[in-house]
Amino acid sequence: MEQTFIMIKPDGVQRGLVGEIISRFEKKGFSLKGLKLMSVERPFAEKHYEELSSKPFFEGLVDYIISGPVAAMVWEGKNVVATGRKIIGATKPSESDPGTIRGDFAVEVGRNVIHGSDSVENAKKEIALWFPDGTVNWQSSLHSWIYE
Repeated sequence: MEQTFIMIKPDGVQRGLVGEIISRFEKKGFSLKGLKLMSVERPFAEKHYEELSSKPFFEGLVDYIISGPVAAMVWEGKNVVATGRKIIGATKPSESDPGTIRGDFAVEVGRNVIHGSDSVENAKKEIALWFPDGTVNWQSSLHSWIYE
């Protein structure tokens, strides 16, 4: 089974959307393997977003991520990276379809509620960074009702 990293950004936490977002992933049939609410230090945020360090919005993005607590999660399931990105919606909320998290809850690209890994390779890197001690190894009793 594939895993992905999902982070509810400070605006999502402040707006009380953590439960709603978790519910959407659970209802899809994915399994939560790791979850922590945490404040992010600047060096850690810079490491997470290091591939964007040359972009003009980098400093603002880092300032935003460290502005309040985030909910960091690992989700597991078949094609969870690609499907998770569909659940999340386009980076620009104005391009996100209704029914997606960003389509339903975000207006500005700079306050777009959630981050999700964009590839299996990046998911592995992000999970290793955010969950260095690993995740919980368990399987839902519903697994056989979701997967063939």
